Amino acid sequence: MYFNELNLNPELLRGISDRGYTEMTPVQEQTLDVTLQGRDVAVQSQTGTGKTAAFLITLFERMLPDSPPARKKALVIAPTRELAVQIEGEARLLNRYLRFSVGSFYGGVGYAAQLALLKKGVDIIVGTPGRLLDFSGRGLLRLKEVGFLVIDEADRLFDMGFLPDIKRLLQKMPERSCRQSMLFGATLNRVSRKIAGQYLHNPTFIEVTPEQMTVDTISQELYHVKSHIKLNLLLGILQKNDPRNALIFTNMRHVAFRLAKKLEVNGYRCQYLTGDLAQSARLRIINDFTAGKFPFLVATDVAARGLHIDGLEMVINYDLPQDRENYVHRIGRTARAGNSGKAISLASEGTAEHLEAIEAFIGMKIPVQAAASDLFATDMSLEYESRKRSHKTWRKKPAFAYSHKN
Repeated sequence: MYFNELNLNPELLRGISDRGYTEMTPVQEQTLDVTLQGRDVAVQSQTGTGKTAAFLITLFERMLPDSPPARKKALVIAPTRELAVQIEGEARLLNRYLRFSVGSFYGGVGYAAQLALLKKGVDIIVGTPGRLLDFSGRGLLRLKEVGFLVIDEADRLFDMGFLPDIKRLLQKMPERSCRQSMLFGATLNRVSRKIAGQYLHNPTFIEVTPEQMTVDTISQELYHVKSHIKLNLLLGILQKNDPRNALIFTNMRHVAFRLAKKLEVNGYRCQYLTGDLAQSARLRIINDFTAGKFPFLVATDVAARGLHIDGLEMVINYDLPQDRENYVHRIGRTARAGNSGKAISLASEGTAEHLEAIEAFIGMKIPVQAAASDLFATDMSLEYESRKRSHKTWRKKPAFAYSHKN
């Protein structure tokens, strides 16, 4: 079904068309069929299927008939600052011919600009739980004015420990029968279903089965490799495939840092993204990677959800994720919007134990590839580090000799 078959506001349709959206994805079609009627939904939707556009189109279309003085606010709750910024960006694109005010609110940055925006008035508020509670507690965000609620990546929010914050926010909003609510998650786990039952009004459940969770256009490969030569295999894979860009996942922050540095020494322009970086640095790295200023990004799972990169050619699981659902979120960064992509996973002693759960979750065996000897490349960082150590030793010798003579 095509968007222009929906009875949407012409200016909204112009924005949708300018965005390049023509045919609806299954999740969009099923969601909009319910939400445009003003009903609540709880949607299981993998990343990259268009769920952000689904709830934004719903918000715009449902809010358009009301004039600004009487218009209810829309609140979108997101788990990370990066996702909040991306939702705001998508909203601004769809809002091109409309007159809604949109803003994102999150921690890790100063208050001044966000305070000014709130005082000016915002129709669609996108934010992370902590900052939203902060502004609400100060009386700057009046949650009783919320008539539309979206809880995005609900399972991620709850996994990150935000459930108490979400409940506090919900308790300050109008009763569930007095607002339209939409909950989205890569999975509708027990907690998500419980929240939907308690805080949504007779929601329609829209689900994607686990077998459908991996995108058909992603080519998946798996290599078994000893951990001490895993970097050599990664370098060989990059040489063989020569991807235009790639997102490389590790499980630990210190591994991401070291791997990015080693890739740089081996001639790959690369940066790393972890949760302990300052917000300004994280946003700069994401924006630069998205803009193609450097082709390789090593990241922990902080980037696995909500990170939208058009034309990402390859995802590499340098470490298999401990959480089976994160495998789906990671590889879903590629093959978005109908494009093809490749996902390569390296299973070594430390993470191979997670493979069985991952394959059971996605309902398939990941095709195993033989790691032939000619696929392993030389790690130039070893020679570089050796030269650095030798240089330091050499520089120390004159001081030692002088001391000895005296």
